[in-house]
Amino acid sequence: MDQEPYNTAFSHLLISGTVVHEAGFEDLQHKFGIHVRPNTVMVVSIDRYPDLALGKPLAWRMLIGRQIVQSVQDSIKEPFLRIWAEEGVLAVLLELSLEHPLEKNYEAVTRNIARKIQRHASSRGVSVSIGIGTYCDNPYLLQYSYEEAKESMVDRFFQGNRLIFHYEKKRSTNTARNHPLSSRERIELLARVRIGDKGGTVTLLKNLMEKLAQVHKYNVNMFKSEVVDLVMSITRIVIESGADAATVLSENAKFIQGLYSTIRYDKFEKKVCDYVDHLATQVEDPELSSCHPLIGQAVRYMKENLDRAVSLREVAQYCCLSVYYFSRLFKKETRCSFVDYLNKIRLEKALYYLETTDFTVQQVAMHVGFQDANYFSRIFKKYMNTTPTEYRKAKLC
Repeated sequence: MDQEPYNTAFSHLLISGTVVHEAGFEDLQHKFGIHVRPNTVMVVSIDRYPDLALGKPLAWRMLIGRQIVQSVQDSIKEPFLRIWAEEGVLAVLLELSLEHPLEKNYEAVTRNIARKIQRHASSRGVSVSIGIGTYCDNPYLLQYSYEEAKESMVDRFFQGNRLIFHYEKKRSTNTARNHPLSSRERIELLARVRIGDKGGTVTLLKNLMEKLAQVHKYNVNMFKSEVVDLVMSITRIVIESGADAATVLSENAKFIQGLYSTIRYDKFEKKVCDYVDHLATQVEDPELSSCHPLIGQAVRYMKENLDRAVSLREVAQYCCLSVYYFSRLFKKETRCSFVDYLNKIRLEKALYYLETTDFTVQQVAMHVGFQDANYFSRIFKKYMNTTPTEYRKAKLC
């Protein structure tokens, strides 16, 4: 008689906690013909499995599954049961004989077993990371060791592959309530979106995600939630700028659903940056798409450097053109002089700061590249027919 289906069913009752609804543990052991009394759960997870499995046939999935099972069998001498908890994730229920399981030897013994599994898997061309729950002598509570083993692996999101994790009690997450990103950082990000600064938006977003990762390195869900909040804020700016709300919100829903299932930081970062780049594209001046490529390149450079003085000569050199030729080409393509175009971009960003912050006029001027607040006010009135202060008051009414 094939014992494997009984082992699988018995294991499922243990890691799901539903064994308490069936019968006594010893009675079930006798009924299933099982002699193992597990007290520890390890979770063996194939690294980058979603990427590896993409487009692969069923035969490949069966083969890699057999390789992992064989690696576990080759590594463990103690009695154990196993069950596939989900695709690419094998739960191993071990019966360890330890005199003092709650002391350091428990960690040493389980880590040694985990390393053996990794070595055998690696010899078969498969990389795995392993999470280890705490020792649990009560079989009715073994589900908690399983949940701990899974939870311990949350750090893999930031740290990489071929790792071993022992469960530790939750670290304090008080920092999460202290808003790791300042309001100025958030506003600067959204101001860049407002003017269609794709490059600047993505660059700043990467820096902000790195900062969030440092603050929330022990709380992946909090990290993901903070990033999703940034994406939603960017979405609102894009919709307010005239993008089709139904289309953008539909794309957002699909994007966020896929984002939460991403298991690696580098993949997560790339997904977010690519999507935000797509969103920011919808705020760009549509006329730029029909301009000479060098002019589009020049405008992007101007937007990315608005916080400082940018000269005609500097941008011309960036485009590898003479000042004379670049100036004529710029005006021909945009129907606007270089200085006028630069001022309009600066003022567009200034409008967002005036509308959403309580920054002084001097602070706003500095943020958009004007060193002199009086000069900024004169330029503002020239283009907007009102002063920055009057504009802010009108918006607040």
